[in-house]
Amino acid sequence: MASANGECLGWAARDSSGTLSPYQFSRRSVGADDISISILYCGVCYADVIWTRNVMGHSNYPLVPGHEIVGIVKEVGSNVDRFKVGEHVGVGTYVNSCRQCEYCDSGIEVHCNKGSVLTFDGIDVDGTITKGGYSSYIVVHERYCFRIPENIPPQLAAPLLCAGITVYTPMVRHNMNQPGKSLGVIGLGGIGHLAVKFGKAFGLRVTVFSTSITKKDEALNHLGADHFVISSDEKEMKAMEKSLDFIINTASGGFPSEVKFHPGSLNLGAKTITGSITGGTKQTQEILAFCASHKIYPEIELIPMNYCNEAIDRLVKNDVKYRFVIDVANSLT
Repeated sequence: MASANGECLGWAARDSSGTLSPYQFSRRSVGADDISISILYCGVCYADVIWTRNVMGHSNYPLVPGHEIVGIVKEVGSNVDRFKVGEHVGVGTYVNSCRQCEYCDSGIEVHCNKGSVLTFDGIDVDGTITKGGYSSYIVVHERYCFRIPENIPPQLAAPLLCAGITVYTPMVRHNMNQPGKSLGVIGLGGIGHLAVKFGKAFGLRVTVFSTSITKKDEALNHLGADHFVISSDEKEMKAMEKSLDFIINTASGGFPSEVKFHPGSLNLGAKTITGSITGGTKQTQEILAFCASHKIYPEIELIPMNYCNEAIDRLVKNDVKYRFVIDVANSLT
């Protein structure tokens, strides 16, 4: 997969059109604390859309996306003792942090005071721009890599490294794991379908809120939700008043520019509104163990690398059940 001079083959966007095409580049050499990973699979995340199309206005091109990475360890640095050659490992949304602040000390490096280094379009330790998992291999400090349990198929582990941990983190942090309590899940996409699975594994009564009646059968009969509500139906919504202990918003509209509400609506019932992104290294390894023990796997559509542009277009249209995963090892040419 990689030549002796560190050449790596990937697919990159060259401009804000976001169109991806083959691209060859160099990875940094393996340091004492690094591992080199031959990439098997990489999940397709909405972040790939945002960065390749320069939605936030600061993308650096050429840009190789992908931060749901699963592969096999091919080389380890002299100080590495957590991983061995041949093991299945994963890499998530970031690959470095300061390792000195209170957040890093607590294993929640995603909130690092100096900012975590993103897996793609961040500044690597050698000063180069990081490039993600739409590529043949990657070099990462061992701290930011995760052991994939043997009973999780590697292609199904990939989405857990962003979509999975993004919903698992707030559920655990805010005690949405109390059997017998009730959970509302807004949106039934790549993150939402995992929220339903986690909720059921935690012993919750789960209600799915969606704008599409076509998702009702999937939610109830396939994913195991207890109730399904059309969120545009005022009568159905009124009937749900004061019936939920927790609500988690996984819809793409859950990241609006502003939210307006009356303080009194929080005071009555001592309600709380809070936000969350992905999780730290400690909890990411925890979610992998949790999914392995409960046999919780994402629903995926496995695709070849040369289908990535079509997949991203379909992702924008919500045309996927429920996560694309690129079969990198068998299709990257």
